[in-house]
Amino acid sequence: MFARLGRAVAHHPRLTVVVWLVLAVAGYALAVLGVHGENLFDRLSTGAPSVPGSESVAGQDILDEASTTGPSVTLALSGVDPADPAVAEAFAPLREDLAGIDGVASVIDPLALPGGAENPAAAPLVARDGDGFLVVVELAPDLTGEEEATAHDEAVEALRAVPRELADVAPDASGMVGSTTLIVRAITEQVETDLRTGEAIALPVALLVMVLVFGGFLAAGLPMAGAVASIAGGLASLLAFSYVLDLDSSVVNVVTVLGLGLSIDYGLLIVSRFREELHHLVDDDGGEGSRRRRGDGAVLVAVERTMSTAGRTVTFSALIVAIAISGLLVFRPPILRAFGAAGVTVVLVSVLTALTLVPALLTLLGRRIVRPSVLSRIPGLRGVLRRTADVETEDGAFSRLAGRVQRHPWWVMLGSLALLGLLALPLARIELRNSTTELLPIGSAQREYVQTLRESYPAATTPAITVVAESTLEQAATWAGELADLDGVASVDPPTTVGSYVVVGVRPDTDDPGDATSRQVVEEIRDLDPGFPTWVTGQAAGQIDFTAAVAERALVAAGVVAVATLLLLFLMTGSVVVPVKALLTNTLSLAASLGVLVWVFQDGHLTGVLDFVPTGGIETYVVALVVAFAFGLAMDYEVFLLSRIKELVDEGRTNDEAVRLGLQRSGRIITSAAAIVIVVFAGFVAGKLLVIKEVGFALAIAVLVDATLVRLFLVPATMTVLGRANWWAPRFLRRVHEQLPLHH
Repeated sequence: MFARLGRAVAHHPRLTVVVWLVLAVAGYALAVLGVHGENLFDRLSTGAPSVPGSESVAGQDILDEASTTGPSVTLALSGVDPADPAVAEAFAPLREDLAGIDGVASVIDPLALPGGAENPAAAPLVARDGDGFLVVVELAPDLTGEEEATAHDEAVEALRAVPRELADVAPDASGMVGSTTLIVRAITEQVETDLRTGEAIALPVALLVMVLVFGGFLAAGLPMAGAVASIAGGLASLLAFSYVLDLDSSVVNVVTVLGLGLSIDYGLLIVSRFREELHHLVDDDGGEGSRRRRGDGAVLVAVERTMSTAGRTVTFSALIVAIAISGLLVFRPPILRAFGAAGVTVVLVSVLTALTLVPALLTLLGRRIVRPSVLSRIPGLRGVLRRTADVETEDGAFSRLAGRVQRHPWWVMLGSLALLGLLALPLARIELRNSTTELLPIGSAQREYVQTLRESYPAATTPAITVVAESTLEQAATWAGELADLDGVASVDPPTTVGSYVVVGVRPDTDDPGDATSRQVVEEIRDLDPGFPTWVTGQAAGQIDFTAAVAERALVAAGVVAVATLLLLFLMTGSVVVPVKALLTNTLSLAASLGVLVWVFQDGHLTGVLDFVPTGGIETYVVALVVAFAFGLAMDYEVFLLSRIKELVDEGRTNDEAVRLGLQRSGRIITSAAAIVIVVFAGFVAGKLLVIKEVGFALAIAVLVDATLVRLFLVPATMTVLGRANWWAPRFLRRVHEQLPLHH
């Protein structure tokens, strides 16, 4: 099957390249430029992850349906004395201008009340220190989407001009304007900025690594061409998904970086194997005809052999990665389903470029791909490239390393397991979070705006915990007294009616709406039985519901992924021992990377180096993503290594010899691919959005641990200890495997 695909591509290379060129240009034009009217970034959403049907979402839905007001835009003024009559006089015409904007329903500020800022009712709108006040512009609730957007933007511009208009009476006046819309824009704009930053760092460094691997720009450019096409296809697929799913802004960066890393990995393996096969053909030809074009048949044969070996490996790898990511589809939260669907699609695009576009380019370049690069003529680089470019020797650094491991396999295995366990220890104290504006970088205007409201206008902010009760106002008032006595509760707002429901605001004794104290208060409220239906909502409540939803399906997702992975690895190797060993070692590697993630981002180490502020935990869906993606990437390298070892075993080599030579033949590619993927993920750590930092860092660490400690030490040691038992399978399963057309 793979050989036939190789022949088809090799006979129509120009058509294949043109098709991919058209698809890539169309993908970028639609997703990035938005030639059809709106681009991908215009269609992204953001906010705390939620679970449809959960108590917190049900409570919020009740509030949204009962609300009779539209969205609002708020100005937090500082450097202004709200009790100064001159300020009130100067602000009066500004209030009229704001109220006159089409779509504005009302303007709320303390200066409009009888007695101005001295009125007790004005207290929530006046800064704690008296040095400022709030101006709230409420929009009409019945506006169309376009009308609301226009009114919102006009209100924002008018509010931003207020400090300048008050300069004569308050020369030190300044202000911050905030709204839900502005917060969403800030996050999506940061996503777009971080994506450009990550690509600007990752692509040049990745190209440099591949130049060292292949010894020249020509061969190094082919995986990059596949990566560019994969990114275009991935962005286009995300745009399509945005019309059927609510895509969180973080989906774009995470899925793009996955596609970039995988397409380079797969392209690297295809190009390396093609060079190896072409070298063999040229050597068999006695070096004659090295200048011939692809039409001489050697190039076509090399492409066919490459596809039947490396193409098969890439396909198995992609299937395993896709299965690992598809485990996210089992969960209830829409954000995880979106990551799963988009991730699987991007994996498929990556493998398609590796199986079609890269072989087509190899066919067009022909034997030029193995000629010495012009770089090899530079004296300073000649020695470097001789040591880093891929070679065809059975005796090298990786085979010697494997030999040392095989002399003391038990010690190496136990030492590797101990180190993995040590790295995983912080995982035992993980705290899960569902953050909102805390994800924005320090210095972000919207983050500072929210922080200002919490610190200077606590009474004007929404309570961290909101209880919606289906009761009378009297019943709720009586019950509110019980809530005030709960541990961790600082105060309870007076109950108010919203439609046919009563709302009670509960303020925990903490400034963090998602910390352990807030979660404890939510649990305590939910444990009470007031005698009437209640719904507890807010950040902590949503966090509890989201975590419970993930835990509810975690075993099912893990089981599906484990069974499918074991089945695929059995189909590839014909063994039941090797798949189980791979599953266990990769699980340990995954635990180690999560432990390092907790040590850095939850405990607050390396804050200066990585430029972030800890939130006291790890984002819940980040953990789910890292488990799925890191497991898939670990299996990616497992397949790379096992496929070469299995080839050698099938040739009649002994187990130890196959392990040693398999590591030599694949170690350079695995290490190079891992280095590139680490660079790709590290490029996104350089971004500002916290959730992207966490994902990029965790995946970079996962790949680093897997490609070094696991792949170079633990796997050779365990396979040496197991010996011939590596390839054991029950007789009936062996017969099944032998009858399948999956052999090299």
